[in-house]
Amino acid sequence: MNDGTFVSQGKYIKDMIKKFGLQEAKPMSTPMGTNDQLGSDASGNMVDQKLYRSMIGSLLYVTVSRPDVMFSVCKCARYQASPRESHLKATKRILRYLKGTHDVGLWYPMRSNFELIGYSNSDYGGCKIDRMSTSGTC
Repeated sequence: MNDGTFVSQGKYIKDMIKKFGLQEAKPMSTPMGTNDQLGSDASGNMVDQKLYRSMIGSLLYVTVSRPDVMFSVCKCARYQASPRESHLKATKRILRYLKGTHDVGLWYPMRSNFELIGYSNSDYGGCKIDRMSTSGTC
């Protein structure tokens, strides 16, 4: 655009929704619920590992232009070795969120004082599964 650069993956997201058969799914307003306690779920039913990894890989590619889903995608990516139904459900929720917000992206205006600011947060012992430290950046 003449007044800046807009980075969006709208077409990729639409193709991804089609690839995973969620065209008729209802869009979600958030990528993950506030009370979602995604854990290892050892008692849950296993799901197709190849499908789950494909979804996670596609979602990781989207995080380049969609930092709003980074936390949720990385949380789901932890369970690629042994995905359960609860993990697949959480991953599909992210896809449904993206379905409703496929036109969102990053805007870099031209001729402005562009300042890149980064944030980092640590939670010592906050992981409910193994009580390991977790951190996040934006």
